Amino acid sequence: MNNPFAQLTSVERRFLAGVAVALFLVLNIFFVWPRFGDWKKTNWRWENSNRTLKMFQDEIAQKSAYEAKLKDLESQGGAFVPPEDQSAEFLRAVQSQAAQSGVTIVATTRQPARTNQFFLEQIQSARVTAGEPQLVDFLYKLGAGNSLIRVRELSVQPDVSRMALSASIKLVASYQKKAPAARPAPAAAPATATKPATPTAKKP
Repeated sequence: MNNPFAQLTSVERRFLAGVAVALFLVLNIFFVWPRFGDWKKTNWRWENSNRTLKMFQDEIAQKSAYEAKLKDLESQGGAFVPPEDQSAEFLRAVQSQAAQSGVTIVATTRQPARTNQFFLEQIQSARVTAGEPQLVDFLYKLGAGNSLIRVRELSVQPDVSRMALSASIKLVASYQKKAPAARPAPAAAPATATKPATPTAKKP
């Protein structure tokens, strides 16, 4: 059987070869070249997955340490939230820290307490004067450690002499509310004594 390609002229062969090359280039442009970046993306995803997996494995390895810390915090829960009867110490703690930090309390105002089923929230507004380092030390040490006193609002401006700062501060502290006393069970009503029936006298 004769080879049909051998029967083509040289011009036809060149034309056919050009068409094949053009078809090859078109197929590469649409189907091969756009995939050149896939290998780089795949490597990036692989490395990212390995980093994420290592991070999760490290956290899982610390599970026992987290559980021990959680038990320790749960056992100390009462120390972090003082009871309701210590709310009277709120203003005293603020005044004591102000004296230690060199802050002058000009006026204080106790606002109505807020309460819910578990906590009692005391709010104390104060107007103070102090230098900048003393005021910063006062505000920092009020909330340091296990203290539940925190600053909710703060307004600062120079005082009249322009030598110190005048600040209006709203302080908030939370206390553990006392559990309501259990109501006594209602006493059972005494049983009513049944009177014996009186015999009716017979008429003669």
